[in-house]
Amino acid sequence: MHLAGLIEALLPQSCLLCSSRQGGILGLCGGCLHDMPWHRDNICPQCALPSKDNLLCGQCLQAPPAFDATRSLFQYQFPLSSMLQQYKYGQLFTLARTMGLLFAAHTGLSLSADCMIPMPLHRQRLQERGFNQSAEIAKVISKQLHLPIRLEACHRIKPTPPQASLPYKQRIKNMQGAFECINDLTGQRVILLDDVMTTGASLNALAKTVKAAGARHVECWVVARTVSE
Repeated sequence: MHLAGLIEALLPQSCLLCSSRQGGILGLCGGCLHDMPWHRDNICPQCALPSKDNLLCGQCLQAPPAFDATRSLFQYQFPLSSMLQQYKYGQLFTLARTMGLLFAAHTGLSLSADCMIPMPLHRQRLQERGFNQSAEIAKVISKQLHLPIRLEACHRIKPTPPQASLPYKQRIKNMQGAFECINDLTGQRVILLDDVMTTGASLNALAKTVKAAGARHVECWVVARTVSE
């Protein structure tokens, strides 16, 4: 038995939700993992909003976003919503490993990408929070899937207020000119990784920037998708 397995056997991890000693490598017991708000409904393949028969939704048909596809593990509902809040603002760092491993398990078999870029934080926000929550999850996925991660490829050059409290049109306006890409991504298939997708304004702005740098296909991976306002 290797060292990590030995430590886990001797000191079993508690479940993050029910505190049982059956958390395992994910930090979630089987029952709690089953009861999570998995995003399994019929969804639009481009934006991951509910859509009959998994067809493109009307919004993506009328005003296609810059990204080509979206994969979401969960719907942004309790208890996942509370867990992500604790991760970002309460420094529940173990959740980065949990979500990274789940992503690797659920998407690795169909992986087709050249690199992954986590959603950048503006330097002021990074200084305040102390870490980039998307980057920490991306590091786990990168290690599991042997997928190159480009932490410095894109930068958020415009500080923006928290998007969650703003109406859709204001979110779009705030994100105009928010990012720059300093890498040549010509012909590459790029995954953008973020923790939560609400309207998609931030990811759309980043996707536009990445495509302007030459990317030919951009896919969004998000831990959770808000399916209703």
